[in-house]
Amino acid sequence: MKSKHIAVRRKPKYTLGLPDLDQAKSAVLNSLPSKESQRGYRHAIEEFICWYCSEPRLSFNKTVVTRYRIHLESRQLAPGTINGRLAAVRRLAYEAADSGLLSPELAAGIRRVKSVKKLGVRLGNWLTAEQARQLWQVPDPATLKGKRDRALLAILLGCGLRRREVAELDVARLERREDHWAIVDLMGKGRHVRTVPVPEWVKAAIDSWLACAGISDGRLFRCVCRAGKTWGDGVSERVVWHVVKDCAKAAGIQRLAPHDLRRTCARLCHLAGGELEQIQFLLGHVSVQTTEVNLGCRQRLRGAVNDRIGIEPQH
Repeated sequence: MKSKHIAVRRKPKYTLGLPDLDQAKSAVLNSLPSKESQRGYRHAIEEFICWYCSEPRLSFNKTVVTRYRIHLESRQLAPGTINGRLAAVRRLAYEAADSGLLSPELAAGIRRVKSVKKLGVRLGNWLTAEQARQLWQVPDPATLKGKRDRALLAILLGCGLRRREVAELDVARLERREDHWAIVDLMGKGRHVRTVPVPEWVKAAIDSWLACAGISDGRLFRCVCRAGKTWGDGVSERVVWHVVKDCAKAAGIQRLAPHDLRRTCARLCHLAGGELEQIQFLLGHVSVQTTEVNLGCRQRLRGAVNDRIGIEPQH
């Protein structure tokens, strides 16, 4: 009599252990093409796992994720931050259910957890044209590090690149097109490809750095040691962050981040009469609404609507 092997189907769980959560986390990260997305989701998922495992034997369901949302709100986090964390948890539940680790019904319930409403739009941070000019001229052009930092700040302010795009920028991407220098086929966030025009003053700063550093191929920016020599084959995003912070401090500018220079580029382009569609192409935004937020053009503080309403003192 032939023996029959009956396949036993694994019953989905309601409470996930750390190995199950790690497996689902790996599935989420492997499904994301962008390094930036992977970094953000990894941080959000690991933070949730830490909270989830600190509670005694919680079921992974809609009620628990709602409790986690309340926990995030109690930390006074911004709505956008909370919604990003919830999106990561929903993705975690989806992958857990897809792997047979979690009941599909529970995963569907978790995906129905409502996001936090965004009330209004944050003002953001921009520099004036004078502040921007002062900032990128802070580094000493007589030193190798100063030439590098000037070129780096010039690209952030003049081309509106993200700090990861600056750190990973290759010399071969700089080409002459239509009698204008450009960064051709730059792969940005979400693997969106765009071509970025390079102003002449930015190209001059880049050429000065490349000539002094003796770089002709590979990554555009390299580390510079204390002896004033280049080393390594590139720079990290942290190096870009420190260059912006140190130069901002020297210029007397408070609370400035690399992304603020991207916003500044967009706003100065708009003030100079640049078309909204062209600024969208420059920054690589899929949605024009995202470009408008970077411009800060929805609310004008200079010449505000309530400056002259007829009730101010007469002098």
